[in-house]
Amino acid sequence: MTTPAPPQSSTDYHTQIDARFLPTPELWAAVEPLLPEPPGGGRPREPDHQMFAAIFYVLTTGIQWKALPRCLGAPSTVHDRFQEWAEAGVFERLWATGLLEFDASVGLDWTWQALDGAMTKAPLGGAATGPNPTDRGKSGTKRHLPARLGGAGPRGTDSPSDSSSPGPTGTTRPR
Repeated sequence: MTTPAPPQSSTDYHTQIDARFLPTPELWAAVEPLLPEPPGGGRPREPDHQMFAAIFYVLTTGIQWKALPRCLGAPSTVHDRFQEWAEAGVFERLWATGLLEFDASVGLDWTWQALDGAMTKAPLGGAATGPNPTDRGKSGTKRHLPARLGGAGPRGTDSPSDSSSPGPTGTTRPR
């Protein structure tokens, strides 16, 4: 009769998780000095290296927090550490450090920059929002992308789709 193997501890996640989804030692060396001092008291904390590996795993695989393999830690603990570090600015400082290192090694063209974004109406637009044509007369806005004739391409609008109608502040919508 064979004895079952003892459960593996959470510290040997390196043997259970594909290395592609774990941070490199170089990345950890860059992150470690950026981490804030842990708060004192309470239960012993999970190791920072393990928590960073778990956060890295979630961000590289795209899984939900609750789908995190148990060998990396409890999902709620990992998410709490992620929020703690995000509030402390760890990830912003890591990004800035990486940006400066890239600029020093490869170089950035600081004269050219791009910005992308999206704007939509506030969900509680009040009186500026007309009746919603898709919801039996309730207030709201229908968003759609009408295709214009002549090959000009789509233009995102809100109902009504007349570009000369006044916008929510009484200004005329741009063409």
